[in-house]
Amino acid sequence: MNLGNKVTQNQLMEVLLNVAVIRPVFIWGAPGIGKSSLVETFAEQVGLPCVSLLGSQLAPEDIMGVPQILEGKTRFCPPNMIARDEPYCLFLDELNACSHEVQKSFYSLIHERRVGEYELPKGSIVIGAGNRAQDSAIVKTMSSALINRMFHVQLNVSHKEWMGWAMGSGIHPLVIEYLQVRPDQLWVEPPKHEEPFSTPRSWHMLSDTLHSCGEDISNEMVGILAAGSVSPQHASQFKAFHKQLHSRYDLNKILNGEMKFPSEAKDRDVLYFLAQSFRAQILKELPQEKDDVNGAQRQFAHQAKALIKDLASISHEMAQMVVSQQEDAKSLPDWFMVEIIRDLPRLVKREEKVK
Repeated sequence: MNLGNKVTQNQLMEVLLNVAVIRPVFIWGAPGIGKSSLVETFAEQVGLPCVSLLGSQLAPEDIMGVPQILEGKTRFCPPNMIARDEPYCLFLDELNACSHEVQKSFYSLIHERRVGEYELPKGSIVIGAGNRAQDSAIVKTMSSALINRMFHVQLNVSHKEWMGWAMGSGIHPLVIEYLQVRPDQLWVEPPKHEEPFSTPRSWHMLSDTLHSCGEDISNEMVGILAAGSVSPQHASQFKAFHKQLHSRYDLNKILNGEMKFPSEAKDRDVLYFLAQSFRAQILKELPQEKDDVNGAQRQFAHQAKALIKDLASISHEMAQMVVSQQEDAKSLPDWFMVEIIRDLPRLVKREEKVK
């Protein structure tokens, strides 16, 4: 499911505080973007214990309970984790990964807050979550009856909000510093083939492994840890970023004209990282519409063109990478590309031949 309106982490908390207390809420979103942790945080904020059930591992009897004969009558006894005396937050994670038989067992629990003869204590909250069909995750079609019993919201990743959380939650300084330079790499769409991919959860995992290895860690080990956690391209750039921190090269100094791009063969990986970061900086600084350009941005555009020319003298391939359209990435502003074509025609012609 794709909803027209998407919410950030902070907006989701506001929705839960105002909607989940009166109606069951279902959170849609890609794997690893923090759905589960946000529900746990919400439950803590409202002072309720959070009981999590994993839909992909449930059978109908795990919800309805098993039959027991009492005084000649059959009575279903729901499990202890559901049948509680005090109000709580029931989190149905991966709800759309469970079978249709299990989905049916949730109908009365979600709509009426009841399982057989047992009713959830007054003040209890029910929240579900699941991945989307396009996420290459295990999902099943959710029945229309179940969809219609819940309020739906789709969670998106906010770099600004995640960074604010990360700085107060012990995320490794190397991860924070890298994602400040490359905010576009915090999250990517799940790949169609089997490989690690970048999400807030995978960057958190990389942070934990870096903390575990301590400060005296080699660049090779950083590369191994990154490759096991995030997208392959991001992992190689993260390794180059770590190497760059111990070298004399700094993108800000290059942008300020205090130093040049590295030109030696041994610094090829550092040059690649700096070129990618330079492209990200251009996208960040320059507006898409020429009419929106102010004086400072015009000056940056002139500076950027000069740096692209310098980069081309070292590596046409790297310069082309800065100006070319990249798969699943934003394009440089059209008005800026017109100026690149006008001022650096050889670079653009070379790029067209490569295509």
